[in-house]
Amino acid sequence: MRFKYRLLLILSVAACAPMAPPMPIAPGPQTPSGAAGTPEPQPYPSAPAPAPSPASSANADAAGFEGWKQGFLARHGGARRAAYERELAGLTPDPDVVRLDGNQPEFSRPAGAYVQNAVSASRIAEARRRTSAVPWEVTQRFGVPAEILVAIWAQESSFGQVQGDKDVIRSLATLAYDGRRRDWAEAQLRDALNIVVDGRRSRDGLKGSWAGAMGQTQFMPDNYLRLGVDQNGDGKVDIWGSDADALASAANLLAQAGWKRGQSWGYEVNLPASFDYAQADGPTHPWRWWAARGVTLAQGGAPADAEALEDAAVLLPQGARGPAFLALPNHFVIRRYNNSVSYALAIGLTADGAAGKPGLVAAWPNDPPLSLAQRIGAQRGLTRLGYDTGGLDGVIGANSRAALKHWQAANGRIADGYLTAALAEELARP
Repeated sequence: MRFKYRLLLILSVAACAPMAPPMPIAPGPQTPSGAAGTPEPQPYPSAPAPAPSPASSANADAAGFEGWKQGFLARHGGARRAAYERELAGLTPDPDVVRLDGNQPEFSRPAGAYVQNAVSASRIAEARRRTSAVPWEVTQRFGVPAEILVAIWAQESSFGQVQGDKDVIRSLATLAYDGRRRDWAEAQLRDALNIVVDGRRSRDGLKGSWAGAMGQTQFMPDNYLRLGVDQNGDGKVDIWGSDADALASAANLLAQAGWKRGQSWGYEVNLPASFDYAQADGPTHPWRWWAARGVTLAQGGAPADAEALEDAAVLLPQGARGPAFLALPNHFVIRRYNNSVSYALAIGLTADGAAGKPGLVAAWPNDPPLSLAQRIGAQRGLTRLGYDTGGLDGVIGANSRAALKHWQAANGRIADGYLTAALAEELARP
């Protein structure tokens, strides 16, 4: 059940965090949306259309799917049309994929609930034990620490134990036919078909999540083709069965995304009482700038010399009452793997634990999750008061947080842009 719950949430990553991170990083691979990890759950705000009767739905699906398939072959088949057609023969849409892609989770967990679940003592202990599985050559070649790689391995597939058992080609064909993200899904489908047609992986072995992410490190087909590494030298990239190939491929993805060799992902920090919360969750400055404004490392000391020269952001994933973090460039590189603040924090904190570093000093507030109605009500209230949230979609993203910050500042509150249940109820009142 845990795997199904994780998969239920993955495609919401794009809704829960800005697609462009708040500081520039080197061009690299896109987030493998559909991985079997656990991104922050966020709602799909649109209501589902009334379902047709089962019989009419089945007939419409069969006819519509065949029409889409012929269009796909015309658009992408080219010289490989016959080979693609052979692999697509007999396919029907997977109703589970449509249901999961269109799911509207009712609640959004606070960052602390997500991180505490992901960064458990047992997971840290297992990650520490598994660091020996990362080949020394991988860390030397790509510069990514073994602890970061095992943290991703843990989060994406429970160290290879939960990889997904869906037919990747059928899943991607279903997503392309369903049409919500057709261009993206068709491009991924073409790459998945090429994996099979080129003999890189047998069709019955091309298994993954309902969204098409594959293997122990949950790569989408395009990343598999561009960034997959044959670490064990057997002539194939086997991210399903080879720990070494999967970990080296993940390291290559992070390296290509701009991983800073020898640097941390970030640090927990303490903020002074006079801290200007308008500077959080976006603007980036070197450590000297933050330190001059009273920011200190929670564990004492200072960042390493190279880290101190990097532009970094102060993040407040659960507002002024929760832990604060100095996010270095490597934090944003992790978000190229999965564009979620909570995901990147979970990876960083798991890696820190595996490396024997102490845990957080500050405690996470025990905030309840917010319902979709509460989030939309808060957006409606802010809009009514003249603060533009960018729409009433229930997604508390960058626009909504900025609007909330302005409202908080104008009303004598701590302007941390964090929406609590009490604030949501206050804003929703006429």
